[in-house]
Amino acid sequence: MIVEIVSPEATLFKGEVTSVAVPGVNGEFQMLNNHAPIVSLLGKGNVKIVGPGVKIAKEFASKFNKVNEQTYWLPINSGTVEMNDNKIIVLAD
Repeated sequence: MIVEIVSPEATLFKGEVTSVAVPGVNGEFQMLNNHAPIVSLLGKGNVKIVGPGVKIAKEFASKFNKVNEQTYWLPINSGTVEMNDNKIIVLAD
């Protein structure tokens, strides 16, 4: 599935992943391939992206925490997420 993480300044990441976990306002939840369509508000926490070959652009690497070669966390204060047809768009602040 494809994920796109957009901040007010730029698109921080766009690429293929195997899972995305986000801090929903009622708790963290994870989206995998073929997840049902969803739109949700996000609270303070980490957007976690996992996938083989995830590459973060050098200009945005300082915004992400690298857990291992396949896992990155992006701290956010708030935002929204939409998943539809195996494409996830995270609007993060």
